[in-house]
Amino acid sequence: MCGIIGYIGNKEAMPILLQGLRRLEYRGYDSAGIAILNDQETRDKIQIQRIRAVGKIDALADKLKNKDKEMKGTIGIAHTRWATHGGVTEENAHPHFACDGKLIIAHNGIIENYRQLKEHLGAKHSFKSETDTEVLAHLIESHYDGDLRRAVEKALMHTRGTYGLVVMHADHPDKIVAARLGSPLVVGIGDGEYYVASDAAPLLAYTKKVAFLNDGEIAEISRSGFETFNLRDESVTKCVEEIEWNEEKAQKQGYDDFMLKEIFDQPVVYEDAIRGRIDLEEGTAHLGGLDMSDAEMRSVNRIILIACGTALHAAMAGKYAFERLSGIPTEVDVASEFRYRDPIIDNKTLVFAISQSGETFDTLAALREAKRKGAFTRGIVNVIGSTIARETDGGTYIHAGPELAVASTKAYTNMVAILLLYAVQFGRLRHMTVATGQRLVRALMEIPEKMQVILKKSEEIKKLAGKYSGYHDFLFLARGINFPVASEGSLKLKEISYIHSEAYPAGEMKHGVNALLSPEFPVLAIMTKNQLYEKMRSNIEEVRARKSKVILLASEGDAEAQSLADDIIYVPQTMELLEPLLNTIPLQLFAYHMAVILGKDVDRPRNLAKSVTVE
Repeated sequence: MCGIIGYIGNKEAMPILLQGLRRLEYRGYDSAGIAILNDQETRDKIQIQRIRAVGKIDALADKLKNKDKEMKGTIGIAHTRWATHGGVTEENAHPHFACDGKLIIAHNGIIENYRQLKEHLGAKHSFKSETDTEVLAHLIESHYDGDLRRAVEKALMHTRGTYGLVVMHADHPDKIVAARLGSPLVVGIGDGEYYVASDAAPLLAYTKKVAFLNDGEIAEISRSGFETFNLRDESVTKCVEEIEWNEEKAQKQGYDDFMLKEIFDQPVVYEDAIRGRIDLEEGTAHLGGLDMSDAEMRSVNRIILIACGTALHAAMAGKYAFERLSGIPTEVDVASEFRYRDPIIDNKTLVFAISQSGETFDTLAALREAKRKGAFTRGIVNVIGSTIARETDGGTYIHAGPELAVASTKAYTNMVAILLLYAVQFGRLRHMTVATGQRLVRALMEIPEKMQVILKKSEEIKKLAGKYSGYHDFLFLARGINFPVASEGSLKLKEISYIHSEAYPAGEMKHGVNALLSPEFPVLAIMTKNQLYEKMRSNIEEVRARKSKVILLASEGDAEAQSLADDIIYVPQTMELLEPLLNTIPLQLFAYHMAVILGKDVDRPRNLAKSVTVE
């Protein structure tokens, strides 16, 4: 987690670095710092100046005021930290110096053997923090003999864990060294200037030309260019890519918060996700990134969807679609548990790794385990050039655009859309008729208009959130394909409003959950018109008998539903398998408005990060 930004060029580095940190805020952080190599000619010697602060970037900006002379320079690195080793203190904030005050580093990831390394370094080194990162700084210093890149290479040969790393040295005023293993880094290429960052978001204001570092690579970056090497000191040729996103897409565009903007983005980005991938005449979908022949697709006898958090809920919806449309047994696995249960996989298993960032550590580790066991592996990600995108044998970009709020919204919708398209593609290759396929893809094409209908209810949902903002517990109930929707709605409410909530399959209420029901425990239930409608109706009657307030999500035109609810939100009808594409949006809006009413930081909820790149 956390974020890195570095700059080397001919402009003043400090404003670029500070702005870069703001562009990285969505990743989550609790402290921040900037280091500038002060190369003024008036100084007797080149020095590195560092300023750090706990809290928001504004706290760091306040400390930087009136520091123009000390922080003057055209090369620097900066970092937002999310605490893993050591508390949230200024001493633990990055960047970290080594002993001599000349070498400084910023680091994402975890050095698992830092205690052993610290013991090995011994009394010759003086440590100022509790972090594993500072140990790495001293380790690099211990190998330094005038060649900074080689010192980094040698140090990393002794480390165990993950890192995205940038290093500066006062004796090298024309150089930044960057290294990556398990934690993403991208080099941005400008005109006589270069950038390095954890992802492309902070680079978009300056360049769209980038090169992604792969695991085990080290980049030596100067004003005249950059070279890349592996840990065996062999030169590596890098491809320069052009990012499709622009800076405007990463702004709020008039909305109060990124999350609200991203909720309202959904009709447009959904169309981006399905555009060119639907064949209406044949009633099927074509996702070229699957990169499997018809024979290979027919040989698949099992599908595993691995994901975390919101992506996991998208996978749960995808399971229903794969099994019903293609007849292929499909499992959903929590990525963090997958590789620890010794999963049974063979060369007829297709594993999808699903991750908005494409960098989620647990999902990446599970993917690698599946590859080792011989499975077909494919990725469903949002970020072009991400590690999962590069390490799978194929896959699909969801085209949701930059998602800067920590709580995922539009990426979830597009993940569900892509999984539905895959299910249609496999289904048509097996037993699904062209008529069924045509009905499905027509219904998929109608979704954006129906999303707009729901978004127009935002003010209505805001009033509903205000009515229930005094409650401290919520229960989300649903059945069938809407249970993943309930799970996602519950997650959204708890992660941005800090209200305790949980989701449950409504048919399981008698097995314990009924004990929680009371007038102080409102229930948000999904009872749209599908094959489980009557079952769900009976479950809601159980809730009402125990005096809990009921907020009901129901299909337009269902007048009977009003008799079951204290409050009701109507949504347009669609085919059952497509309901998650619509039914999730009111729950996103409910969570958003609840959090705003309660005065929470909607885009950056406490203790959370956008991209979880550590285990």
